[in-house]
This record gives sequence, C-alpha cells and structure tokens, in this order.
Amino acid sequence: MKISSCVRILLLALLLSPLAQAQTLRWASQGDALTMDPQSQNEGLNNAINGQVYENLTRRDRDLALVPSLATGWVQTGPLTWRFKLRQGVKFHDGSTFSADDVVFSVNRAKSPVSTFSVYAHALGTPVAIDAQTVEFRLDRVSPAFLEHLDSIAIMSGAWCEQHKVTRPLDFKSKEESFASFNANGTGPYQLLQRQPGIKTSFKRYPGWWGKGIVEPAGNVQDILFTPIANDATRLAALISGEIDFVLDPAPRDIPRLRQVPGVKVVEGPENRLVFIGMDQQRDELLYGNLKDRNPFKDQRVRRALYQAVDIETMRRKLMNGLSVPTGGYTPSPLGAYNDAELEQRLPFDLAAARKLMAEAGYGDGFEVILDCPNNRYVNDEEICIALAAMWAQIKVKVRVNGMPRSTYFPKLEKWDSSMYMLGWGGAVTDAETTLTPVMRNLGPKGEGLYNYGRSRNDTFDRLAAQSSVEADATKRQALVKAALREWKQQVQSIPLHRQVIPWAARSNINVVHRADNRLEVPWVTINPK
Repeated sequence: MKISSCVRILLLALLLSPLAQAQTLRWASQGDALTMDPQSQNEGLNNAINGQVYENLTRRDRDLALVPSLATGWVQTGPLTWRFKLRQGVKFHDGSTFSADDVVFSVNRAKSPVSTFSVYAHALGTPVAIDAQTVEFRLDRVSPAFLEHLDSIAIMSGAWCEQHKVTRPLDFKSKEESFASFNANGTGPYQLLQRQPGIKTSFKRYPGWWGKGIVEPAGNVQDILFTPIANDATRLAALISGEIDFVLDPAPRDIPRLRQVPGVKVVEGPENRLVFIGMDQQRDELLYGNLKDRNPFKDQRVRRALYQAVDIETMRRKLMNGLSVPTGGYTPSPLGAYNDAELEQRLPFDLAAARKLMAEAGYGDGFEVILDCPNNRYVNDEEICIALAAMWAQIKVKVRVNGMPRSTYFPKLEKWDSSMYMLGWGGAVTDAETTLTPVMRNLGPKGEGLYNYGRSRNDTFDRLAAQSSVEADATKRQALVKAALREWKQQVQSIPLHRQVIPWAARSNINVVHRADNRLEVPWVTINPK
C-alpha cells in the first residue's frame, strides 16, 4: 500500500515530536537496516543497528583495537587452537543464560551458505564447548587474522533460534522473511522494541546488561529511535530544527552550511572504506550491454582505459567537497598494504591514453553498459555513478546508471545480476585478509570470493592470497600480501576511486565518539542538558 507524501510528513513529525523523544537519542540515516537477523547481511548500517542488541566475543574500543566483550580473555594454545573464557552471569534479553553452547551454535549458524558472514565463520574452524564458560576453536589451518574473523560473528541464543524456527540465517537475496527479520534477542545494551522497515526502529536500554560500569566510555542514552530519512534536505532540516539529534550521513555539500548553524556541530574523520567499481569478468556476453558474443570487461586494456578516464581530483573537489581521499590502493586502509606508496599510487588521468587503449582493444567506437549503483549507502553514491558515466562518455562508453536503494541493490549483486557495479568495502578491520579473501579471490566453497560480484578469475592472485591467509611468519606474509595486491593492480581487476571521509552531524548537546568504521556506539553517547 502506497502512503501519500502528506501522510509521510505527518507520520515523521509524530515520530520526532517532543513527546516521542523524552530520554531518547533520535538519530537518522539515508538508509535503513536490511534485517534484524544479525547473521544474514554483512552491511555497515545493518551491523551498526543490530550491534545495539547483539554482541560478539570481542568488541572494538574507540581506536578499533580488539578488547574483551562476551569473552573475558583468550589464549592461543597452539598453532591451530584458540581457547576463550566466557563472561559469567550474562543474560539474553529473554532472561536465558548465555553459555558456550550459544557460541558454538552461532558460529555454526553463520557458516550457512545464505549468510554473508560465512567466509569469516568458516575461517574459525570447529568451535567446541569445553564447559559452560569455555570455548575452544580447532582450526584446520593457520589463521593469522583469526581474531578479526571472530569479531564479525554475532552471538545468538541457540534456544531462542530453535523456538522460533530461525536456526538458519534468512536468505535475504531471495526476499525470505522469518521471525528474526523483525524480532531480536541478544545480550547487548539495548532491547529491540519495535521494527517497522522504512519507518522506524526503536530500542530501550536493557537493565540487565553486563557492561554497565564496565564498558567505557559510559553514556546516558536510555532509549533509541532510529528513523530512515532518504532525502538529504529533509534530514538536514530535521536536525537543524531539533526534531532529531544525530545524522550519520549528512551530504558533503551541506557540511559548510552546518558548520555555521547555531546548536549544531560537525564531527568528522576518515573512514576505513574503499569505494570502487567492479565489472563482470566471467560471462562471455554482458547481461546489460549492447555487444553480442563479447564481453569488453574481459580485456585488461578496456578496464585500464576506464580507470584512466576517471578524473578523480575533479570528483574530489566538486562532488565530494573535499571529503574523500583518492587512492589507487585496493584495501580499505593503507595499513592493509603496509603503507606501500607504490600500491597506493593511482594510474594517471589520461584521456588520450584511455582512447588509445580502447582502440587497441577493438572498442574504439565504444559500447553500452548499465552501471548498477546504490542511492542510499555510500556518500554521494548515485551522484558518483552519474559523474563516472559522464567521464566514460569521453571514451565513447555509453553508461546508463541504474540507481536503487540498498535493500534492492545488495540482493541484486548477490545473485550475480550485474554487468558493472559500485561497491564500498571496509569497517573496523585494517588487515588485508578480510578484503583479499571475500572480495577479490576466485569463488570457493568456504566463502572465498563471496563478494567478488564481477567473478573475476586470476589464478596468480588467488594463489598468493591463499598463501597469505595461512602464513604465520609476519615477514613472509607481508611479501605475499604485497605480491597479491600488485598482481590485482596490474591486471586492473577493479577500479579504485577513493576512501571516504565521514562527517557526522549532531545537536550541540550530543557527545559522540567518531570511529574510523563509521559506527555509532550508542552506549558511548552522552546527551547533555540543553
């Protein structure tokens, strides 16, 4: 059923009214959570919202270092074994007791092929409950990034999942819904009250949370009201008027104005996230192109031509308002490439060289293709795609931008239903492993290449990346990672654009902790008297 614009405006006003905001952090973003099942969709905003309810064995501090959470400590007892002591007295929101059996259940649940966390869960080996407060992970191979993988897995109640028939993550790409789509039962600081997709999601503080007085810094938010507001101007107006307290993603063009608004402040910093363009390099003929019996993206010269036709500095200045860091790197943070300047260097913007490459490849007259792009996920995402289409027209590549909300976009990619697409990859992890294996490797049986939506196949890269995943010697591993990234870069398997600089906007009485994974931790938020 469609809702008229007037009704939507009235509904938003009621949701954000003073009566609704007592002791509540009212925050907004351009998009919404995809599902309340915390093991279905590995997407930034989705993880942040579910992270108010669900916890992991570890968590991140303000500097993104891993610290204890549901586990109080751990030790690597051998090259292939890790042992964790679990926190005692922790309760799920339904009152049941958290134990080692829930950890074993959660890791095995996340291994399901329909979970976009499966690549991380498989890397954890076999979890075994030694006793109620002890879990051992038995690996079949060395895993230098074991703790990074573990920090991706939310812990669920096995009994609750069995009771509500959600022992398997929901298959989001197939539009499956389950009890876990709209309900939650975690151990975290906030309980889910109500989930209305596209309208609001509300939470209240869980009085029995174990972290009170332990997790620092401590905030004072008692209730949360999250409201997705797609329109940039509407989000901005709601913040300026005081109807909401915090905006996760103000538009870059609005930042200069926001800095001058009384009662509003901007908090910004770099994000560990690379925005890039992927291309279908698997099919012999593009699904969404005008050429028959040919796929131009299989030719390295075409991929390089597209790269060299991108005027990234103009994009940074005019479109991103300086809130981006252009890069030729392929990891979310330069740390993933060990700050290697050569691996960070971009190919030069050179239209003449790009046109020459297109002609050499037999595409001097160009071709047509559809570029799939989200319109509510990354900073200026659809606008970037439109700008790229104009740039690529200069080498006679006619691009039609197909913009869509994230709830439609990601299932489309997961079904390999794209010829060209934008993707952003990043978060708290700076180690290259969590990019090399899920995003860049050849498709494999344990989640390798799970996010390689262009299905590129580079056996040299794959061999080097696979070796780096199990190399315990730090010096040898660094050499393998760099060699893999050089191979990917040389073959231009994808086109890097930039790393985002993320501005947050808040009312002046709201204190937040800005992290490089762009994740709002509500337990750290303090609301001061106005």
